[in-house]
Amino acid sequence: MGARDIGDIDGYYLHAVEAKAEKTITLSDYIVQANREAIHAGQPFGCAVVKRRMKGTADGYVVRDVRTDVRLMNRMRDMEEALKSVYADLWHDIDAKHREAA
Repeated sequence: MGARDIGDIDGYYLHAVEAKAEKTITLSDYIVQANREAIHAGQPFGCAVVKRRMKGTADGYVVRDVRTDVRLMNRMRDMEEALKSVYADLWHDIDAKHREAA
């Protein structure tokens, strides 16, 4: 809490997380707060985890602004291309595992 808040949940890879469970949802406020906390926490990305009313946490939403999402997707693409160029078999195994889980 306070001016140098670093988020509500630790361990969400590469993210500062702002957790919300409120009657009235204001996504823009949550994202501004999450992005500010990412800077304070030294994380490249901020996101809000928003719990749905009358539902479990797993049925909630992870929300980030488009700018952050594009940076995340570009990072993922670059990392996958790097892995694929060095360890193609490992990349294919990981890709298959994640496609099966979808």
